[in-house]
Amino acid sequence: MNLTSETFSKALDENNILIVDFWAEWCGPCRMVAPVLDEIQKEYQVPIAKLNIDEHPELADKYQIRSIPAMIVFEKGVPVKTVIGARPKHILVKEFEGWI
Repeated sequence: MNLTSETFSKALDENNILIVDFWAEWCGPCRMVAPVLDEIQKEYQVPIAKLNIDEHPELADKYQIRSIPAMIVFEKGVPVKTVIGARPKHILVKEFEGWI
C-alpha cells in the first residue's frame, strides 16, 4: 500500500502493527529492499506500507528520516523501532522480530 499525507494517519489507526518503508524513486538501495519487504509481507502477513519522502517531506521530517531506506515499525500508531538501510531478508526478519 502506498501512503500519502492524507492516508498516513488512517493507516496507522487501522493497523495494530504497520511497517512503513520511507523511500524515494532515485534511491538504489530502496529499490533493492522493496522486493525483500514484499516477501516479508506475504510470508508473515504483516502490513507494510510505502511512503515516498520526495512527495511527502513533512512526514519524513516528522519522523526524522535522514537516510533511506528507513523502515519504521508502528505499534498502535506509535513508532517503536527504526531500521535504516537495505538489509538481507534474514536480517530484516530478525529486526522485526516480535512484530511479525
